[in-house]
Amino acid sequence: MATAKQTGRAKTDSSYMFLEYYSLYRHPFGVTPDPRSLHLSPTHREALASLLYGIQTERGFMAMIAPVGMGKTTLLHYLLEHLRGKARTAFVFQTQSTPCELLRRVLDDLGVGNERDDVVRMHQQLNDFLVREAAFRRPVVVVIDEAQNLSNEVLESVRLLSNFETNGLKLIQIILAGQPALADKLARPELEQLRQRFATVARLRPFDRNETEQYINHRLSLAGANGKQLFSGEALALIAAISKGIPRMINNLCFNALSLGFAMRKRLIDGAIVREVAADLDIFSLGSGGPGRDATHSEGMTSKTEPGAILQKRPDGAAPYSHPEFPPVTASLPKTDPPEPPRFKPVQSTHEKLEALRKALPNGSTDMLIRVQQALDNLDRLGSKNPLAAS
Repeated sequence: MATAKQTGRAKTDSSYMFLEYYSLYRHPFGVTPDPRSLHLSPTHREALASLLYGIQTERGFMAMIAPVGMGKTTLLHYLLEHLRGKARTAFVFQTQSTPCELLRRVLDDLGVGNERDDVVRMHQQLNDFLVREAAFRRPVVVVIDEAQNLSNEVLESVRLLSNFETNGLKLIQIILAGQPALADKLARPELEQLRQRFATVARLRPFDRNETEQYINHRLSLAGANGKQLFSGEALALIAAISKGIPRMINNLCFNALSLGFAMRKRLIDGAIVREVAADLDIFSLGSGGPGRDATHSEGMTSKTEPGAILQKRPDGAAPYSHPEFPPVTASLPKTDPPEPPRFKPVQSTHEKLEALRKALPNGSTDMLIRVQQALDNLDRLGSKNPLAAS
């Protein structure tokens, strides 16, 4: 017999059963890049504006760096949709290739017939195409996604593409988009010539808690939620902490939470449901290293914090944390006895200090003793506000 959790996650007629239950007409948390669902958060808006400005001012070379799952490809598709009818565009994502194969893919996507294996002839065809488009003042934009996988040889061939130009005019605009590994690769000394050609470098950063909530509400609104609250405040806080602000992880958590909520017949997704879903998605606990394995062993995680760290029981045995700190809490440390409080020596009273000074001063130093006593009296009055001072 299927469990409630399994029932809630089943699919029927290529649609998800929770859609009707939550009065949604489309899936709000899809896993494929869909420019219609793009949430223009501040970081996405800034990156888009930087790329558009670089294209409009014909800067030639641009880059966009983003962590895994930040919606980089979705933003690129949105950019290409924006340029539809205004520019000739090519989108290349198969980056495990040779220089010849990459050039062939660029020509194919631009709709230019090519000689397949004749690199010199293909370059000539591309040059003729660029000159024709420049005569009509139509920019040509080539977007290469997952560019961190390009070899140095292919990157050098990409650099050579930027040499297509006339006096004062770049004939082709190239955008390299990739994960932080792309920035590491471009920082290598042997790629300095390519690195110097980048006039614009856009970046995407993870969402904070407020941006995560806005992202979820935006996605639900596009699916027909019409302002209806489907996630409690506690659930939103947990999703923000566990996902670390990565849209792909937010999507996974929200999809599974809605599926489980449907199975449990809960109209409002609460913190308990999110905790259970997060525990189910905790891949680290299933690995050979067990639950204690460090998250840094996986390339898919963006932090040393494991999702399970948020889900641990409190020491008093109460329910799991309901209000995680931001940024996400770090993994718990081994329990140790608290250190002993520092020991303070008792502070001498004014008379004790005066007596000690009196003994230290030679006979006949009455004036000195009077000045010392006045100074100590002033000091004691100032120190009376200090809780560590003697009464």
